Amino acid sequence: MTVTLVPSLPTLSTPSRPDPLGVLGVPGEINLDHAASAPCARAAADAVTELLPWYASVHRGAGALSRRCTLAYERARQTVADFLGARPDDHVIFTRNTTDALNLLARALPAGTTVVTFAGEHHANLLPWPRGSVRLPVPDSPGGAVRSLDAALAELSRDARPGLPVLVAVTGASNVTGERWPVAELAQVARRHGARILVDAAQLAPHAPVDLAALDVDYLALSGHKLYAPFGAGVLVGRADWLDAAPPYLAGGGATSHVGAGTHEVRWTTGPARHEGGTPNLLGAVALAAVCTALAAADRDALHAREQALLARLREGIAALPHVVELRTFGPDAPRVGIVSFVVAGRDSADVAAHLATAHRIGVRDGLFCAHPLARRLLTEAAARSGRTDLPPTALRASLGLGTTESDVEALLTALATLP
Repeated sequence: MTVTLVPSLPTLSTPSRPDPLGVLGVPGEINLDHAASAPCARAAADAVTELLPWYASVHRGAGALSRRCTLAYERARQTVADFLGARPDDHVIFTRNTTDALNLLARALPAGTTVVTFAGEHHANLLPWPRGSVRLPVPDSPGGAVRSLDAALAELSRDARPGLPVLVAVTGASNVTGERWPVAELAQVARRHGARILVDAAQLAPHAPVDLAALDVDYLALSGHKLYAPFGAGVLVGRADWLDAAPPYLAGGGATSHVGAGTHEVRWTTGPARHEGGTPNLLGAVALAAVCTALAAADRDALHAREQALLARLREGIAALPHVVELRTFGPDAPRVGIVSFVVAGRDSADVAAHLATAHRIGVRDGLFCAHPLARRLLTEAAARSGRTDLPPTALRASLGLGTTESDVEALLTALATLP
C-alpha cells in the first residue's frame, strides 16, 4: 500500500489585532475576502471544542450527552433570536446558509404571493422566488429605491387580486459594493401598502447591529460563515404564520408529530422543527450563537468607526490610482460596509487576483460575485463614468473585517500601484 503524505497546514494563530472575537488567521497571509467567508472567531472555535466531547444527537435521546446537546442547541436558538431582536412569536430556523434560508421562505409563501425585488440583489435573493415576481430596476440612490418600491406597491395594490400577499425582498448591504440599503424606510413603505418585507442580512450583520423589531421587518436571513462562524449554519428568522402553514422544507424525522401506517397518514409539527427535518447542525448552531454572544458584548460603535476609517483609506487610495476604477450603485458618499469592488484597466481581473495572491499573499475575490445582473451593469457604468474602453468584463472585490489592519490596506494599495 502506498501512503501519500499530505503537507501540514500552517499553524493558526490569533493575531494581535483590535477585534473582540480574536479571529484566527495564518501568519503572513492578508485576507481581504471576508464577504465570501469570514475567518473563524476564537469564540466559535472554543465553543465547538468545548462541546465536542459531549457531541450526541439532538432531540432524540434520554442520555446525558443527548440532553446536554439538545439544551445547547435550543440555547443557541434563543441567543440568535436575542442577537437579531426577534419578537417573542418569531421562529428562528437553523439552515445551512442564507441561500438555504431564502429558498426555505420561498417554499413557504402562501399561494399567489407576489415577491418584489430589485435587480441589484445577490442570486440567492433573485432566483428562488416564484414566477410572476416583480424585479425593479437598480436605483441610483437610496431615496430612489424607496420611491421605486412605493410606486411598484401602489401599482400592485391597484392591479393585483385583493387579498393576495406581497413580499418585498431586499438586501441590507450589497455584496458587490458594500452600499447599505435603506431597510427601515423600505419597511415603512411595505407596511403602508400591506406588504411584508424580508431582509437578506448576510453582508450587513457582520458589520452592524441588525434588529428585526426596531427595523419592523418580517423576515431576516443570514449566514454563519460570513459572521465568523464557518461551521455551515445559517438562520431564517421571522413571522410564524406562513412558516407553520407551509409544507415542511425537508420531510423526515423531527418534522413530524405522528406518522401512521398509511402513505399520507402524517401530522407535521409546528414551530422551527417543522422545517429542520433530520439531524441538525448542532456545532454550526452553537458556533453561530457564540459569535452572536461575543459581538453583543463588543463595542459595535467603536468597531464600526474603525472599519469606516479603513474603508475610507482604501477607497481614497483606489481613487488615487489612475488605472483603477471603483464600482458603485449610489453616489460616492452613500453609507456602506467594508466592501469595495473595482477593476484594473487593461488587466484581466482573474490574473490580477492571482498575482496579488502569489506575489503579495493578498487574498481578494474576482468575478461577478453571484450578482451577475448588478455587476455587469456597474461595469458598464464604470466604463462610461471613467471614459475608459479597456475595462475587463469582471471585477475584483476587497472586503474588510475584524482583524483587518491598516497595513493590510496599505499592502493592497501598494500592490495595485506596482502591478507589473
